[in-house]
Amino acid sequence: MTEIAERVRDQTAAIEAVITARNRALSAKDAEAVNDCQTSDFVCFSMAPPLVAREPAGLQAWFDTWDGPIGYAVRDLAIAAGEEVAFAHALVNMTGRKRDGYTADLWFRLTLGLRRGPGGWKIAHEHDSTPFYMDGSFRAAVDLLP
Repeated sequence: MTEIAERVRDQTAAIEAVITARNRALSAKDAEAVNDCQTSDFVCFSMAPPLVAREPAGLQAWFDTWDGPIGYAVRDLAIAAGEEVAFAHALVNMTGRKRDGYTADLWFRLTLGLRRGPGGWKIAHEHDSTPFYMDGSFRAAVDLLP
């Protein structure tokens, strides 16, 4: 294996470890552990308002709306890494029961931008999206399966 290929393999493994740690923290509803996986200038384009979230303060409040753990299964994770920046994308199946009794089971798209700094790889940008029907109803297409 060439030196470059070995570095890419090592960086990809380190990035996958950060993403896995974040996913476990999301499932466990551990806001502090989620934040530990992110850069200090993290930006999120989430499915929920506002359009841009820069502060992680609302994460624990969202976690508190769930009864028990959140299922967060990642499928088809793809990572492209350079020396200092990387991006990853995947499909995510989020499941669980909300405190109001609603049972969630939806697939959505996830894109992450990462930066490598003195502390290793961290997530700098997250973009979650769910497709919507283009028939004029603008209804979220939460019934789609991969």
